[in-house]
Amino acid sequence: MRELLKLFLAFCRIGGFTFGGGMAMLPMLRKEIVEKYRWATDEELLDYYAIGQCTPGIIAVNTATFIGYKRKGVIGAIVATAGVVFPSIVIITLIAAFFTRFQELAVVQQAFRGIRAVVTALIFNTIINLYSKSVKDWLGIFIFCGAFLLVAFMDVSPVIVVIICCIIGIANNRLRTDAE
Repeated sequence: MRELLKLFLAFCRIGGFTFGGGMAMLPMLRKEIVEKYRWATDEELLDYYAIGQCTPGIIAVNTATFIGYKRKGVIGAIVATAGVVFPSIVIITLIAAFFTRFQELAVVQQAFRGIRAVVTALIFNTIINLYSKSVKDWLGIFIFCGAFLLVAFMDVSPVIVVIICCIIGIANNRLRTDAE
């Protein structure tokens, strides 16, 4: 029961303080899940995040579900998922009630401008941390650059890019295994 409460509260914090979508949640996920609770390694978190991005639904929900399931099975998945969506339900309901009245105010527009800048910095910091742990050889650099170019400049679906990169990783592993 105590572990379920920890799961709910951890994902409640992640859901409540993550602004800017799926990429913006990576710094909080890493801090809570990898550093604070040690429920997953950086590599596992990247795997969960990649799968969460490739499956239908919201990345935050999918990732919470994977981690919750890893910790406590189906009930853990449900509790973690409930934790990550609970703050959004409350916040969106409050915003919907008041936003239309205040969206034209300069202070509100400036606040959102500041939030976007902070989210960009958080994403950039996470990319640097994850890059240093994930890209360890020339193949990793090739995959990183290729994936970035395909998604950022050629508008290729991230799902297709992840599948291509999986195939490259599997082929590389087989080639290395056969060479030994």
